[in-house]
Amino acid sequence: MSSDENKSDGKALHPAIDRDLIKDLAGLLTETDLTEIEVESEGLRLRVARNITMQSVGVAAPVAAAPAAVAAPAELPKSEIADLAAHPGAMTSPMVGTAYTAPEPGAAPFVLEGDRVQAGQTLLIVEAMKTMNPIQASKSGTVSRIMVSDGQPVEYGEPLLLIE
Repeated sequence: MSSDENKSDGKALHPAIDRDLIKDLAGLLTETDLTEIEVESEGLRLRVARNITMQSVGVAAPVAAAPAAVAAPAELPKSEIADLAAHPGAMTSPMVGTAYTAPEPGAAPFVLEGDRVQAGQTLLIVEAMKTMNPIQASKSGTVSRIMVSDGQPVEYGEPLLLIE
């Protein structure tokens, strides 16, 4: 490559830099929605970045509060959480995520305390990585306690509810 080929907007590029490589990296940024990429070879480091302008988005209207019958569970001490997770009727979270007690905002919850459920019935949803994962009853029985509220973050193995 001649020194004339290494000029961009009147500025000379390092003689070892390949303009085609820069174009390929810039294309890769666009294809993958990355904001920057850096490569290093033979002591030469090349970083390609693009500016992303964030637009302000208006705040959504608040969702109506849940009915009084679906009160948020009280915060449990860690020792009680461990005891409840060992309960034979405990339904625990199979993943880290966000628990939802209803199929969509404003809808009736899947189950309430005191409801009779059948094995395989959806009890709630745990969202993980934008995927909604239904949590189904492992056995038939009565929901004796719900330990999560709608939209609450949950950990792997955390008890969600009890079926007696």
